[in-house]
Amino acid sequence: MNTPDAQFRLGKSLVVAIDGPSGSGKSSISREAARRLHAAYLDTGAMYRAVTLHCLELGVDFSDAAAVERAARDLDLSISTRPDADSVRVAGTDVTDAIRESRVTEAVSAVATTLGARSELIRRQRQIIADSGHRIVAEGRDITTVVAPDAEVRILLTASEEARLRRRGDQLGGTQTAEQLRQQVVARDAKDSTVVNFRQAADGVVTVDSSDLDFEQTVTAVLDVVRSVSHQ
Repeated sequence: MNTPDAQFRLGKSLVVAIDGPSGSGKSSISREAARRLHAAYLDTGAMYRAVTLHCLELGVDFSDAAAVERAARDLDLSISTRPDADSVRVAGTDVTDAIRESRVTEAVSAVATTLGARSELIRRQRQIIADSGHRIVAEGRDITTVVAPDAEVRILLTASEEARLRRRGDQLGGTQTAEQLRQQVVARDAKDSTVVNFRQAADGVVTVDSSDLDFEQTVTAVLDVVRSVSHQ
């Protein structure tokens, strides 16, 4: 689908950096924004999950920071940046579904808070952005502040705790208890926030609060921010 948004900044850099807490909708919103902008899409969380799965399969002790960092550096990782093609491969094996398993979700913060592993993935993320021709929507926890602080558009996508818990529950088909949801959303955010601040917008970062917005309204709000920058 060719939309007017696809014409924004053609021939110029358009890096859209989107951060946010768990359950804020940043993955689905970022993917759809990338589609409409005819841009690449990078789910940096999938990269952390791939390292986590790799560590689990190798039997790496998550308390051994050097071992976790080594696993991140050695990982043969390929991730699709096409918004319509969700694909993550490790050493040629498709792990797109495996990285979403509960055992990975429960352990991913251990990788995300290992600074050496984080530095390696940041290096890879910056390379992916460069390889995209600098027309990409990248989302995660530290994209606006660390990975791409010079991005043309920087957004903090947030929502109330109630909304985030409800959305994550809907996403998981009601299979989780209230306590399990709280662990996946609130507890994980608390762990990850020890190494990066994704709860408050840094200077120059625009906050989009989706608490009372549906999917289409949130996409529109994000694209409105992109338009405002694109016309400057």
